Amino acid sequence: MKFLPTIGIECHVQLATKTKLFSEVDNDARGKEPNACVSPVCFALPGMLPRLNGEAVRLAILAGRAMNCEINPVSRFDRKHYFYPDSPKGYQITQFYQPIIGEGYVLLSNGTRIRVEHAHLEGDAGKLTHFNDYSLVDLNRVDTPLLEIVSQPDIHSARDAHDYAKELWRLMTFAGVSLGDLYNGNMRFDVNISLAPEGSSELGTRAEIKNLNSFRSVFRAVEYEIKRQTKILEAGEKVVQETRGWSDAEGKTLAQRSKEEAKDYRYMPEPDLPPLRLSAEFIAEESAKLPLMPADYREKFKDVISNDILEVLLDYKELMEKLDEIDNKYIKPISNLFSSVLLAEEKSAEYLSSLPSAKDLMKLAEMNASKELSSTATKEVFLRLFDPQMKGRGTEQIAKELGLIQENDLGALEAIVDVVLKKPETQKAQADFKAGEEKVIGFLVGQVMKESKGKANPSAVQEILRKKLV
Repeated sequence: MKFLPTIGIECHVQLATKTKLFSEVDNDARGKEPNACVSPVCFALPGMLPRLNGEAVRLAILAGRAMNCEINPVSRFDRKHYFYPDSPKGYQITQFYQPIIGEGYVLLSNGTRIRVEHAHLEGDAGKLTHFNDYSLVDLNRVDTPLLEIVSQPDIHSARDAHDYAKELWRLMTFAGVSLGDLYNGNMRFDVNISLAPEGSSELGTRAEIKNLNSFRSVFRAVEYEIKRQTKILEAGEKVVQETRGWSDAEGKTLAQRSKEEAKDYRYMPEPDLPPLRLSAEFIAEESAKLPLMPADYREKFKDVISNDILEVLLDYKELMEKLDEIDNKYIKPISNLFSSVLLAEEKSAEYLSSLPSAKDLMKLAEMNASKELSSTATKEVFLRLFDPQMKGRGTEQIAKELGLIQENDLGALEAIVDVVLKKPETQKAQADFKAGEEKVIGFLVGQVMKESKGKANPSAVQEILRKKLV
């Protein structure tokens, strides 16, 4: 019997606001001491009231538009009650009944459409660090603004789960909604997976894998879980509904706790925050700020950049914005340089933080097309454009300083060829070529390149040699 996997993904996106969702405290705790980014509101001290961060609302609108979602003009906050040491309030402020973002969809590069059920704003909980006989509580993360994006169960493979997670990351970073720092937990994925016999009208029992923080772990976890559940079902046993964790080192999911069908969080309206009412004018005004999205770049460059290269480049927002400044006739060679040369460099992340001007990049492509620079020289000048020591120098100046500009003057090249052909050490090669040994032409071209100190255009040299050796 064949089994069809059905997958839904909940993604927590940390919004790139300066302050927290409900208090005027630093939202970026990276590198900070534990409990350094906190306030009386975070500690839930008596009498402390939350105040909604307007920037989080604006970013939520952009996120919704990036996912082709409806923005709800009226939304409200609710209390989700649970008791845990990393949540001093004893509840989480979230949006359960009326979320800010309604239905929409994310379109993958392969054309698959993954529906978004909704997305809601909520404040994050803190962090617990466990030791043998005690735990430490860090509240830096409390009330960090999160947008929880809930997909419909439209995913049916590990590859599509991976691609959906990556496309969400692209959408959020291109829209400027999140910093997208996966290492520091700016986006975390909870994956629900169930298997059912093909053709079945009912879904199988699901397992939820919590807190995946990379696209690779999403792929591997889904792939493993499909195999695990398939093995259970083929043995005639039942899958247990539970929450599981992912061990990257072991490459497998691990049982954490059984999960009831529904947990009573005693949701109730948040009494300290009024309903959020957004006018149509405000929604339209904020929506208009959405920059070009990955789908826009795919449409714009589909005829000039191959799909495999474009999908690599789309992981880099700044790079795509730079390509958008470049004339269409130069896009292909420049995109090839970025994909094959820059991204292969160890310092590629550092280079991407300070890209050359569009003018310098177009001049480089122009010099390569006119044979002023060989392909090797073009790559060398390209990398030097990122060198801080070359700052302020244009493409042509760098090429001249490095002595990389090729000699294309046919008269000057012919004179150099004549000098080489008169040399005793080339006489045998000339005779061999005239006798039909085609491969010796490379030796003669090399002699001309040596005589010109590497500045001669090899193609032009070969053409001159062939005419003279007839």
